[in-house]
Amino acid sequence: MTPRPTASSDMETARLAPYAVHESNSRGRHHPEEPPRYRSQFQRDRDRIIHSTAFRRLEYKTQVFVNHEGDLFRTRLTHSLEVAQIARAIARVLRLNEDLTEAIALAHDLGHTPFGHAGQDALNLCMADYGGFEHNLQSLRVVDLLEAHYAEFDGLNLTFETREGILKHCSRVVAPSLGELGARFVHGHQPSLEAQLNNLADEIAYNNHDVDDGLRSGLITVDQLMAVTLFREAFQEVRGRYRELADKRVRHEVIRRMINRLVTDLVESSQTRILEAAPDSLEAVRLQPRPLICFSPQIHEYNLELKRFLRKHLYRHYRVKRMTVKAARVLTELFDAYMADPALLPTEHERKAIRLAEESGDTGRARAIADYLAGMTDRFAIAEYGRLFNPNTLS
Repeated sequence: MTPRPTASSDMETARLAPYAVHESNSRGRHHPEEPPRYRSQFQRDRDRIIHSTAFRRLEYKTQVFVNHEGDLFRTRLTHSLEVAQIARAIARVLRLNEDLTEAIALAHDLGHTPFGHAGQDALNLCMADYGGFEHNLQSLRVVDLLEAHYAEFDGLNLTFETREGILKHCSRVVAPSLGELGARFVHGHQPSLEAQLNNLADEIAYNNHDVDDGLRSGLITVDQLMAVTLFREAFQEVRGRYRELADKRVRHEVIRRMINRLVTDLVESSQTRILEAAPDSLEAVRLQPRPLICFSPQIHEYNLELKRFLRKHLYRHYRVKRMTVKAARVLTELFDAYMADPALLPTEHERKAIRLAEESGDTGRARAIADYLAGMTDRFAIAEYGRLFNPNTLS
C-alpha cells in the first residue's frame, strides 16, 4: 500500500532530489494505516523505532567492550546515534530523505545479540542446524514481528523503505523467502540511496569510535596506529598545529579529522558517481549495476587499511579474545539448557517455544530461544547464566 501524502509532502518534493525516496514513491506498509497528520511517514518510522523496547536495550549491548568494563565505551545505542548523525548530515547534502536515513540508522542494530559480534557468531553456531542466525535478519524480525505494542499488528509495521535499509545483507538462499524485500538480492538490484548511505555511515562510525575506544582502553597505541594512513596524517596535522595539546584532546582532534575526511570524500565521490549515472528516479537507482554511494578509490583503500588494523590489533587482542570466549560460552550454554528444557525459560518465552515447536519442531523451538537470547543485554545474559549455573544463586 502506497501511503497517502501527508502535510509535509509538498515541501518534501521541492527539497528532495528526484532519485531520493519520497512518500509518493514509497511502497508503503504491510498493514494499511491512516497517514500521520503532522509528520512524515518516515518520521513515524523513526519515532516507533525510538519508542521500541529493542532500541532501549541497545544501551546495554556491546560494541567491542562488554558493558560493565567502563562507562565511556560505545554501546550499540551510542553507535546507532553516531551513525544517524553522520548519515543524516550526508543525506542533506545529497538531497536524500533525511527522515528515512535517520530511521534506518537507528534501527540497523536492533537485532544484535549481547556481546557484539562474538555473541552473533556463537548464536549462529548454536542455530547451525536450525536455519542459522544473522543480525540483519534478526533486526528485520524485531521490527516485523517481535515488538509487541500495537493493537492491530505485530512488530512496528514500518515502511518498505525503512525495512529495506535494515536488511543490509541477505544470502540468495534466504532472499526468496522474504518476498518483495528479498527480490533485490535475487535480481542483483540496488537498494535506495538512503540505504546505501547508511551502509557506509555505519563503517565510518564504528571504525573511528573503535579507534577512540581502543586508545582509551590502552589495547592499541598511537605508535601502532602510525602505520595507518588515515590516522597518521591526521595525527601529524594535529601535533604540528598544537604542540602542547594534552593527549586526550589530541585523540579527539585526530578522530574528528578522520571522520571529516571520510565524510567529505564520501559526499564528493557520491556526487560524482550520481552525476555520471544521472538517475532520474528511485527506480533508476535500483537498476544501477553498482552502488552510487561510494568512497573514492584512494579513500576506499585507506578505509580498508584501517579496518585491517583494527581486526588484527584490537578485535584479536588477547583481552578482547578472552571476552569473546566467555561470551560464546554464556550464550552457548544458555541455548543448550533452554533447548534441553524449555521450562527453564520465563513463562512467556516458554509458551512461545512450545507453540513454535508445535508448528516447526526443533527448528521452531530453537528460533524462539534465539529470539530470547538475541534480545538480552550483556548484563542480563551474564545474570541469567549465573541464575542457571551458579549453585550459590538459587533465584
